[in-house]
Amino acid sequence: MNIVKEADVEYGFVGKLQDLKYTYRKDIRDINALELNFRQKFEALNRVKLTDTEFGKLLTEIINPDVFKTSNRLRKKSTFIREDDTPLHYTLVNIKDWCKNDFEVINQLRMNTKNSNHRYDVILLINGLPLVQIELKTLEISPNKAMQQIVDYKNDAGNGYTNSLMCFMQLFIVSNQSRTFYFSNNNNKHFAFNADEQFLPVYTLAKKDNSKIDNLYDFSEKFLAKCTLGEMISRYMVLVETEQKILVMRP
Repeated sequence: MNIVKEADVEYGFVGKLQDLKYTYRKDIRDINALELNFRQKFEALNRVKLTDTEFGKLLTEIINPDVFKTSNRLRKKSTFIREDDTPLHYTLVNIKDWCKNDFEVINQLRMNTKNSNHRYDVILLINGLPLVQIELKTLEISPNKAMQQIVDYKNDAGNGYTNSLMCFMQLFIVSNQSRTFYFSNNNNKHFAFNADEQFLPVYTLAKKDNSKIDNLYDFSEKFLAKCTLGEMISRYMVLVETEQKILVMRP
């Protein structure tokens, strides 16, 4: 009997995303490469060339441990004061037409900080920002384990979700190929999961007749097509101001 390893599942999935016209960036494996790629996308979108000092200041302004605030910034125009005191009005992504952003896939991103050394399976970048994280397991492992892993990572100090561009994470997807779930990111008070007693609002994708789309590849076809994902994030995620909570609409 052939034993399928997680790495095989991961590379098969990356291949599927390439079929869906995502650009595979196997060169982005650490925080420095992630930031450099974001800088290139930001400068191209906003037709600007930042100095190193300005880019450092931009990162300081946009990286925030409060995912609700970063989610708001993601969807709006913002203003940045340049070194010569002139304002730069910018967006992080093309908010008028999300289809026209750059869609890339990276895998095995390492977040080496003073407090942690985490490695993330697959991350989807939209205009250089890590917005969707996919944790994959083999068939014999429950997707609940992946959900628990994400929560544990988020609770670990220095995990990247609070102090790097990972703070823009919008959606999590977990799958063991035969069962696939998705759920929105949130600040920790709205983000609790226990593998035995589920608390997070976790969803499976469904067809119009309400039959579930559990298979990872079928899910990818329906949910992760570039324009569909852009629409999901821009139109079908709701930011509830009163609760400072992010909701993703059910199918």
